[in-house]
Amino acid sequence: MKLVEGVLEGRSLKVSLVAARFNETVVERLVEGARRALRQHGVLEDDIELVWVPGSLEIPVVVAELLERGGRDAVVALGAVIRGETPHFEYVSEAVSTGIAELSRRHRVPVGFGVLTVNSVAQAEERAGGKLGNKGFEAAQTALEMVSVVSQLRQDRT
Repeated sequence: MKLVEGVLEGRSLKVSLVAARFNETVVERLVEGARRALRQHGVLEDDIELVWVPGSLEIPVVVAELLERGGRDAVVALGAVIRGETPHFEYVSEAVSTGIAELSRRHRVPVGFGVLTVNSVAQAEERAGGKLGNKGFEAAQTALEMVSVVSQLRQDRT
């Protein structure tokens, strides 16, 4: 049996972070977690690009632009969609998650998903450096691991 397993190695990688300003206090902590993960695994500060957008719904269009532009090994999407009193939460959550997944598939570039979809500010805070960890950190690690997996699979084709 051949085993393909990713490693958390960021040396020589270029990674973009796309972060939503809406719920900025929470998202700033996700950004810091993602940057910490990337730096911890060898990505140079100069190889990290941060793009701020107004809200989570705007993340997919910027991810698309970055992937079209090329030159990035991975992208990490960071935002916080917090349930309110209207169905807006469902529309935004669905659009962001399906948009990002489709872009990653179409361009075959890993996109780490660090967009929180939670019921309350307290739940968001728990996932942005609180007792449940930092989902920005985890999304960045996932992106790095997927770069490794995809690279190995591409080498097997040749």
